[in-house]
Amino acid sequence: MPASRYSIADLAREFDVTPRALRFYEDQGLLTPERRGQSRLYSAADRARLAWILRGKRVGFSLAEIAEMLDLYALGDHRTTQRRRTLTKCRERIAALARQRDDIDQMIAELEAFTELLAEIIENPAREAAARARFHAAVGESGVGPARLAAKPRKNDTKAPHSP
Repeated sequence: MPASRYSIADLAREFDVTPRALRFYEDQGLLTPERRGQSRLYSAADRARLAWILRGKRVGFSLAEIAEMLDLYALGDHRTTQRRRTLTKCRERIAALARQRDDIDQMIAELEAFTELLAEIIENPAREAAARARFHAAVGESGVGPARLAAKPRKNDTKAPHSP
């Protein structure tokens, strides 16, 4: 059975964070340990909140977003509002990450095209004009901006389902 009170060292060790991080979350109002002299005693609720904080940070939520989702816990509506708001926030984050992934895929495609151009020119300097023409046809005359390159599919590419 888990303990009902945890020291700062207990939580730091369990969650692989520094005591300073726990004090920071306390300063931000995300954790509210009981104070006994110089010691902090964290409750099971603080432990659960810390797990939420770290999970939220890992997937890219800001501390303000995490605080908003955590604060909805105490509304007294059986967490309905919290769950709905969290669902909305998660869907928004998934969409943002998918856009970032698409941007990264495009950058990789552009870099791959550029490295192929350079490799071809190094291998056969006489073909530079033809290689440049193919490159510019793919990425645009300026060689910057949105490329018209098809990103290569990733292994195990599965887009997360998104429903409005």
